[in-house]
Amino acid sequence: MSKSKRTISGRTVVITGAASGIGRALAQRLSAHGCAVAIADVDENGLKETDASLNGNTLVRVLDVRDAEAQRDFAAEVREWAPTPIGAVFNNAGVAVAATVLHGAPEDDTWLWDINFHGVVNGTRAFLPILVEQDEGVIVNTSSVYGLLAVPVQSAYSASKFAVRGFTDSLRHELRGTGVAAITVHPGGIRTNIVHNARFREGSDGIGMDREQMAQNFAAVAMTEPAKAAEKIHRGVEKGKARILIGPDAYLLDTVARVAPANGFEWISKFGNVLGKASGKLSQVRNRAHAD
Repeated sequence: MSKSKRTISGRTVVITGAASGIGRALAQRLSAHGCAVAIADVDENGLKETDASLNGNTLVRVLDVRDAEAQRDFAAEVREWAPTPIGAVFNNAGVAVAATVLHGAPEDDTWLWDINFHGVVNGTRAFLPILVEQDEGVIVNTSSVYGLLAVPVQSAYSASKFAVRGFTDSLRHELRGTGVAAITVHPGGIRTNIVHNARFREGSDGIGMDREQMAQNFAAVAMTEPAKAAEKIHRGVEKGKARILIGPDAYLLDTVARVAPANGFEWISKFGNVLGKASGKLSQVRNRAHAD
């Protein structure tokens, strides 16, 4: 499929989940590239911190992405405020749950699904009419590497991210022949607070570790800083990519999912120690090269 390059630098952009992590890094990068930035998040304090780090035009909205009506109101507000056409809408807000299927709580799954999937759908439906009327712009929906390959104790999270992938792929086909595009982003391990903010079912849930242990393990294997992720997303959007993988772990899991879709996790578990040691040695070589 041919790629259609586009420019979002200098245009208005919309970012949910902008109080921290990838969302904040995207806001900072795109603001620095001349974009008017409309940012939204349920975390008011974090949103204020993001706003304080930006230059240029900003619109700040405390928003629960689960609320479809609030999303439509936000879209109407952005439409009136935007000093330039909307170049991109980043439906980025997301949360995590760690629990086995056997011991998981339905209310936790519902909470996650309402944010990770329905929040993306709400944002897409709120802003898509504006982009279609413009006949330009892009919807950028954040999935995950776990939307490529599922792993234990992440059933709700993986399901929501597979759903985001399917929803966005379907939308992409519907938009063919228009000036509007749809993109999925599949981040690998990004150094954010998502694990610290996750819901856990500890004790008899079979996870085998508490929140702090899981956060430490995640921090040890997270390979990408949010600023680097934002750079990859920005460049990927402007290159016309339909799918953006972030981090070497994302490329690895994507390959494993293609080669061994039914037992990819077992493959990774079997060879994970070897790959981890190789990755560590490569990092040491890179660090020495940078030092020189």
